[in-house]
Amino acid sequence: MNAPLDFDARHALRAALDAVPALARKIGVDAAAREARRLLPYEAFALFRESGLGVLRLPVEQGGLGGSLADLFEVIAALAAEESNVAHALRIHFDQTESLRLAPRSAFNDLQVQRIVGGAIFGGASTERGTSRPGEISTALRRDGGHYRLSGKKYYSTGTAFADYARINVKDADGADASIIIPTDRPGFNVVDDWDGMGQRMTASGSLVLDDVQVLAEEVTRRANSTLVGRHCGALRQLHLVAVAAGIVRNAWADALRYVREHGRPVLHSPASSAREDHFIQQVIGDLAAHSHAIDALVRENARALDRSADALLARSEDAEALVLAGALATAQTQLVVSKLALHVAERMFEAGGASATARQHNFDRHWRNLRTIFSHNPLLHKARVVGAYHLNGDTTHLAEGRVF
Repeated sequence: MNAPLDFDARHALRAALDAVPALARKIGVDAAAREARRLLPYEAFALFRESGLGVLRLPVEQGGLGGSLADLFEVIAALAAEESNVAHALRIHFDQTESLRLAPRSAFNDLQVQRIVGGAIFGGASTERGTSRPGEISTALRRDGGHYRLSGKKYYSTGTAFADYARINVKDADGADASIIIPTDRPGFNVVDDWDGMGQRMTASGSLVLDDVQVLAEEVTRRANSTLVGRHCGALRQLHLVAVAAGIVRNAWADALRYVREHGRPVLHSPASSAREDHFIQQVIGDLAAHSHAIDALVRENARALDRSADALLARSEDAEALVLAGALATAQTQLVVSKLALHVAERMFEAGGASATARQHNFDRHWRNLRTIFSHNPLLHKARVVGAYHLNGDTTHLAEGRVF
């Protein structure tokens, strides 16, 4: 377990968390209109940098706030409740932060921590198009004297357009798995905004083109998903997506509530004097509220499970491997249930209004598009099968691989 925070540290953490709702509201100003026009949230990232929340998970002794994963995922959900693209685009940053928090000290890791404490945001990319399966990597370092050169094209470079540094998965000069961390303003480093998904449209999740980019020898590190830390971070990346979905559901519920109060009318045959008094509309709003509440509770409980695995990894506890496995299992199960609850909300919210609720000026369909895009990241049918195989046969093959679960 981490040592308890002293009074000053607790006060700093509390102050940072208390400021999140106001920050989220600022980031969310005109978010629906910007989504319709597909304007990337550069200003929102400037606000996030100013907030200092990028160091939320770093230990106090390293210049961080010492927050828990329960704290982190509540921040992500709160941001997503106003602007889901910003919350989503922070995924690599907090994955990198968690990895640094749990990894052994080294000159490489210490440098990245210093950068985060200095206000830097991390992005990056792994996936490549055109391979036989997702996750296969052909982009490889070429030796250039004592350093390297890199050319290639990545996709799903989520958040990298707003980042200061990029973590990129590559093959090293000998063909082994490696990662590099380089500044995003290096010559030859080009983010292309060609993401054309129907949802999460402003996450800048398109291409990263690397044109003979110089990579210094000290910017290269070994990559291994199957370590306990790698497996823990795999679950963290998945729960990050679920927390974004939780925020989208809050946003959908708030939009439905606002629509009824400001625009709603009772249907022709309703005896109610207003939409707010219509019993069927009340039932819809209550149903949405209950679904959002349940999703928040699932994310919160799942975050606590990942906090337990993170604490065990830091303490090098004997039960660390069991807790990491439990975290992966909990996250997979949470995703399966939340996907159903969340998509129900995004469709059901239209029952709170008539045909006018589908007007483009409201842009309510963005909630379904965003959720459907998030839950298409990894095959839910495969996830359900893996969970079933574990419960029936004790099969941990995919739960222990550290790539998805």
